[in-house]
Amino acid sequence: MAETDFDVIVIGAGPGGYVAAIRAAQLGLKTACVESRETLGGTCLNVGCIPSKALLHGSELFDEAAHGTMAKFGVIAKDVSLDLDAMMGEKMTAVKELTGGIEFLFKKNKVTWIKGKGSFVDASTIKVDGKDYTAKDIVIATGSSVTPLPGVEVDNDGGVIVDSTGALKLPKVPEHMVVIGGGVIGLELGSVWRRLGARVTVVEFLDKLLPGMDDDVRKEAAKVFKKQGLELKLSTKVTGATVKDGKATLTIEPSAGGDAETMEADAVLVAIGRRPNTDGLNLEAIGLETNQRGQIEIDHDFATKVEGVWAIGDCVPGLMLAHKAEDEGLAVAENIAGEVGIVNHAVIPTVVYTMPEFAGVGMTEAAAKEAGHTVKSFKFPMMANSRAKTNREPDGFVKIIADAETDRVLGAWIIASLAGTMIAQVAQAMEFGATSEDIAYTCHAHPTHSEAVKEAAMGVKGLPIHI
Repeated sequence: MAETDFDVIVIGAGPGGYVAAIRAAQLGLKTACVESRETLGGTCLNVGCIPSKALLHGSELFDEAAHGTMAKFGVIAKDVSLDLDAMMGEKMTAVKELTGGIEFLFKKNKVTWIKGKGSFVDASTIKVDGKDYTAKDIVIATGSSVTPLPGVEVDNDGGVIVDSTGALKLPKVPEHMVVIGGGVIGLELGSVWRRLGARVTVVEFLDKLLPGMDDDVRKEAAKVFKKQGLELKLSTKVTGATVKDGKATLTIEPSAGGDAETMEADAVLVAIGRRPNTDGLNLEAIGLETNQRGQIEIDHDFATKVEGVWAIGDCVPGLMLAHKAEDEGLAVAENIAGEVGIVNHAVIPTVVYTMPEFAGVGMTEAAAKEAGHTVKSFKFPMMANSRAKTNREPDGFVKIIADAETDRVLGAWIIASLAGTMIAQVAQAMEFGATSEDIAYTCHAHPTHSEAVKEAAMGVKGLPIHI
């Protein structure tokens, strides 16, 4: 191949793209990263994971102070009020610090940031703002964007109907927010505005919340969120929406069909999922097509069918999660550099950062049975965990699923205030091929929430102590 401008060009600077670029540069490859945003980090750092967690944390603090949780422990906060502008300011500070941190890492590792949108000219050339750049290898890491809902038009610039980006910057607490979609994003952002004072109604097409999670978790989720004051309309679909005088009127009906009714709200969040960002890449120029879901098909090494073109993250099949994309970014850079980069897609944790948190890794019990496993499982309730009980955090459980013959852990599902942290232990255990007995006989510090993981593992063997 003739001399190129770079060894590697990464299209997209989200969690997958920026990690791929940094690792490629660390491995001695001359690397560039194409990004059209004014800041690096993609959806996750700019309008996704990071700002939403800032608002989740801030709203939890407000809720604890304003609604009696702190008072139970003798911390009396009088005349508690909400300064929404200050909360939003703290969110933006976190975003600025983290996106600026990536820019620093690019400079430190000598990654060239090409600002603009990239599209293919051929398999070794991309065009950005009218200029061509060449590379021996090109990585597509363009992420995903919100899936639109027909008949419900989103306006994030001060409109009544917003997507996740707009829901992160509402100028005031709505009186009534309708969340369309009972998945991760809808429940996280819906719970933020519920804690800040809004009445929140969640409309979900399916008969349970949190599609993709274990059925026991999905059943418990409805109880948890109802107790927190969220109104749930399950097995319901939104068929249209109109906006007038700062109010939205939604038309809803049963998912299976039936009589329609209307619902009024002064804020509507559309959160029915995300779709790959593959439009505009001019993939046809290199003979690369997408599948029916708009994703780019790849092999085990993240290579597409076009030599020298690779793809990772939300634009390829698999879970749409930042940490999955990051691991793929590391692996694809290592493969390009001639090393061995592998991601175990069977052990990718999922977390919903509500309070309590919901987390899972590996198979659901239903999936394990469908895969031919004879399953044994056990649920240990958090109300029997001494630290959760002391902290007055009784909701939830730890469920561990194992193969009945080998005892190998197939999956784990947790509802707890620290579920997102607790799930890492099980993920690491599964990566090493652990059995439930391995977890059960590992000493856990007392009193900690993680003791519930040990007890659930002991329960798989039929020998829990504290229940």
